[in-house]
Amino acid sequence: MTRTLRAAGAGVAALLALSACSSSDESASSSSASSGAPGSSGSGRVSGTVTVFAAASLKESFTTLGETFEKAHPGTKVTFSFGGSDSLAASITGGAPADVFASASPKTMKIVTDAGDTSGTPVTFVRNQLEIATLPGNPDRIASLKDLTDTALKVVLCAEEVPCGAAARKALDASGLKLTPVSYEQDVKAALTKVELKEADAAVVYRTDVRAAGDKVEGVDFPESAGAVNAYPIARLEDAGNAAGADAFIDLVRSAEGRKVLTDAGFLTS
Repeated sequence: MTRTLRAAGAGVAALLALSACSSSDESASSSSASSGAPGSSGSGRVSGTVTVFAAASLKESFTTLGETFEKAHPGTKVTFSFGGSDSLAASITGGAPADVFASASPKTMKIVTDAGDTSGTPVTFVRNQLEIATLPGNPDRIASLKDLTDTALKVVLCAEEVPCGAAARKALDASGLKLTPVSYEQDVKAALTKVELKEADAAVVYRTDVRAAGDKVEGVDFPESAGAVNAYPIARLEDAGNAAGADAFIDLVRSAEGRKVLTDAGFLTS
């Protein structure tokens, strides 16, 4: 009888041990399935709306990447606010809700970091170079930055507090040239639009904007632009309402797929 009871007890213990192992394995399997396999995109963790504040020159590229993001993460939505980097920085430090900030210069990003409004250190993801936008066919035969100093021409520049305007000023100063534009615009798209509408003969903008405009303008390279290249930093914001979505969008921008979209638009990645 004693031997029988001991054998029965050992059998019960063995069954309990097997049951515990099975339960543990199922729990681990369930945990692994919910967190995604190593190296996975973790798309199941990304949801809701991602709000991105970005420099005006990024409009075409980021719009394309926003569509890519929404396809990769069904049910999400990326909303953009494009404009002059200085105005966007002021909005962020003033409390405007956003998840990501992509600036056209480190100087304007610094406004946000100095206010403690970024999470982590911003990273540079592309650079951009200036180009002269002229009327289609370049009827005024503009071939250099110096040609823009002709008083007979109506030339538009970005405001100097805007990255494209600061870069243009740097190029002009390095060349010892003085240029009085007919207007200063608050972002690069506004400057380009003046030429597209034939309200100006030329504008100093980014080469990416010239490319995006297609046959509405003609681009003229000038060597001084090489000394006034702008770096573009991007960062998740400290008060991001959708931190996971912000990180996922930044990952896309910095991925090989993101770099291809940006370089196809004319941005420099090295």
